[in-house]
Amino acid sequence: MPLLNARLLPFLPLRGLPKFGFLPHCDLKRRLRASFPKIMALSLQECDVGIENKMGTVHPATEAFAEEAVTALKAGKVIAVPTDTLYGFACDACSLEAVNRIYEIKGRKHTSPLAICVGDVFDIDHFAITNHLPHGLLDTLFPGPVTVVLERGESSVLEQSLNPGFDSIGVRVPDCSFIRVISRSSGTALALTSANLSGQPSSVCIKDFEGLWEHCAYVYDGGLLPSGRAGSTVVDLTTPKKYKILRPGSAKEETVAILEKHSLQEET
Repeated sequence: MPLLNARLLPFLPLRGLPKFGFLPHCDLKRRLRASFPKIMALSLQECDVGIENKMGTVHPATEAFAEEAVTALKAGKVIAVPTDTLYGFACDACSLEAVNRIYEIKGRKHTSPLAICVGDVFDIDHFAITNHLPHGLLDTLFPGPVTVVLERGESSVLEQSLNPGFDSIGVRVPDCSFIRVISRSSGTALALTSANLSGQPSSVCIKDFEGLWEHCAYVYDGGLLPSGRAGSTVVDLTTPKKYKILRPGSAKEETVAILEKHSLQEET
């Protein structure tokens, strides 16, 4: 995915919840849901996977495999996971070895930064500056198919080895139970990028990146995703009272409506 602006686009989570419990769909935020199916993934049969994985790498993206995924992340491994838009490669954002491994798998230049994923909105404050944003904005945007670009700030706990030279970071809270559970339970942010070779079409089914399975500790199958390969809508929120759409993605209209409802104006 091309870097749209190196300064603005440096990208392209545990309290009160059970360690491995899933959030019911009815508890997820409703604002962005109008444009998306209630079920994140269709049946495995529709994906036409026909999995016979000789290495035992592929598992369903269910609660039964969440602890296994967290163990792999803490060991510095890369895993492939479904989100509410596309399949992605994920690793511990504070593990330089794991982050470098993602770049190797994708054949991606290190000058193209990675986004991070957290499990809950309140986790974002640990990694980026949010105090300039209107009250309730992030709670309205997330969870959902949106990436917000924010300044990292001096108080960010992100390792400097992640996206060195960039002072902002893309942040996601996907509307996907599996990745949110493992994000919370890992105790850190996850580096997250699309599961494909750099420059190739994004993946909406694990079959799409079958040639890369061998490079992952595990591949978690959530079936066929409904996004149509559009990916998340990316919006820069680094400037107070302003927003800038960096990638239309799959939820531009809904995202803009939320931003303008909170009195943000488009940056020109």
